[in-house]
Amino acid sequence: MKLSKIALPALGTTILAASMSMSTAAYACSEVQIAEWNWASGELMANVDAFILENGYGCDVELVPGATTTTFASMNEKAQPDVAGELWINAVREPLFAAMDEGRLHSAIEGPITDLGEGWWVTPAFKEAYPELDTVVKILERPDLFPHSEDPSKGAFIGCPAGWGCQLANANLFRAFDMEEKGWVLVDPGSAAGLDGSMAKAAERGENWLGYYWSPTALIGKYNMQLVDFGVPFAGADNWDGCIVKPEQECADPQPSAWTKSEVHTVITDEFKQAGGVAVDYFSNRIFPGEIMNSMLVYMADEQAGGEDAAIEFLLRHSDLWKTWVSDEAAAKIEAAL
Repeated sequence: MKLSKIALPALGTTILAASMSMSTAAYACSEVQIAEWNWASGELMANVDAFILENGYGCDVELVPGATTTTFASMNEKAQPDVAGELWINAVREPLFAAMDEGRLHSAIEGPITDLGEGWWVTPAFKEAYPELDTVVKILERPDLFPHSEDPSKGAFIGCPAGWGCQLANANLFRAFDMEEKGWVLVDPGSAAGLDGSMAKAAERGENWLGYYWSPTALIGKYNMQLVDFGVPFAGADNWDGCIVKPEQECADPQPSAWTKSEVHTVITDEFKQAGGVAVDYFSNRIFPGEIMNSMLVYMADEQAGGEDAAIEFLLRHSDLWKTWVSDEAAAKIEAAL
C-alpha cells in the first residue's frame, strides 16, 4: 500500500537553510517502508506516520503488512521494513536486545503510546462506588461485590478464553492470590466476543465487573474502564517467565505479582537510522497519549473506519498534538493536504 492520493510538495528549502551546519544527506527523506500492523492502534499509527512524512517532509512512504514476530524477523535478517512503529517487545525481547547490542536495530522511542498494557480492570461505576478498594489485594476480600451469575455466593473473575496466552497467566495469578479460598470463581468467557460482551454488559448497566483486558483498545476507551493496581510489586522475571506464563503443571508455586510490564518501542533498522534524516527525528519525537489513542479506537470501531480514514480524522481532531512532533513548515504542508 502506498499513500499517493495527494501531490507531495518537495522538501522546503527553509528546513535545509535552518540546518546548514548539518549535511544535506542528513536531512534528506526519500523512501521509507513502514509496517502496518494487523491491529487497530498499529494500523492507525502507521497511516498517521505515512501521511505526515509524505505530506510534511516529501518522503515516499510504503506501508507493508506487519505482525510482531514476522516483522521483527524480517527487520533483523533483511533490514526490511525500515520502521516498526508499535513493536510489543515482550514476545521478541531477547533477540531484539541482541540485535540492538550488535547495532542492526535501534529503538527510536520507548513508549510511542502512553498508558498501555495488560492487567485487571473494573468498571468506572465500581471505582466510584468503592474508592477505598483501590488495589487487587483489597478487592479480593470482597467477592460479594462481583456475584457469579450461576452462583451468587461466589465472586466472578473474568479471565481469558482458552487458547489465549493470557489464560495461563490469569489462571496462575488466580492460584497465587488464593482466590478460590477467598470465594472467587475463574470464569472462562469462551471467546473474544464473550469477553467483550461481559465487560460491555456490566459497563452499560453500571454494574461491577472484574476481569482481564488490555489497552489501547476500543472497549477500554468506550467504557472508560479502570486499570487496578495489584497492591503488590512485580515478583520478578523468574516467577513470571518461569511460572506464571507456564501451564499449571509447570508452575507448582506461583507467587502473587503485579502484571509484567508491557513494553512497546518504535524500532528502526540501522540503515534507516543512518540515512532516514528528518524521518528519524520524527519517529524519535511522536508519542500518542493513551486517552487519545483509545478515543480514536472507539471512532474506528463505531465508524468501521480503516487506518487511512482514521488517520485523517486523527489529524483533523488533534492538530495541537501532532504539531509538536513536526517543524512549523511541515505542519503547514500537512494542514494544506488535509
